[in-house]
Amino acid sequence: MYQAAESSSWGGGNYHNIAATRRASSSSSSDPLERVIRLASGSAVVIFSMSTCCMCHAVKRLFCGMGVHPTVYELDQDPKGKEMERALSRLLGNSPGVPVVFIGGKLIGAMDRVMASHINGTLVPLLKEAGALWL
Repeated sequence: MYQAAESSSWGGGNYHNIAATRRASSSSSSDPLERVIRLASGSAVVIFSMSTCCMCHAVKRLFCGMGVHPTVYELDQDPKGKEMERALSRLLGNSPGVPVVFIGGKLIGAMDRVMASHINGTLVPLLKEAGALWL
């Protein structure tokens, strides 16, 4: 099963390096983008999700089926989730905000990018490099 992030932790290819985004973002801790970056950097695999989203469920099941235990942040269960969803959408170039996957602090992208990486064989090496998969 995936590891759901505790609510209290909130207060709850092309790969983009999260550190570069961090330098470009505001230093304010209340900034939704800064919060996303901080949370995305906290675990080997991080998924920003909505608890009722079928695509989010599918991406979580993909990782669990591979033996990976991602940290999952359910944005619909966070008081600032809408703001964070908008920040994620901006990171993706104004695409829909969830699911969004980070591996090793790098923005992988939404479901289409994750599935493309899985199909072309680049997902497993990313997971190994991040320490999320040992096989």
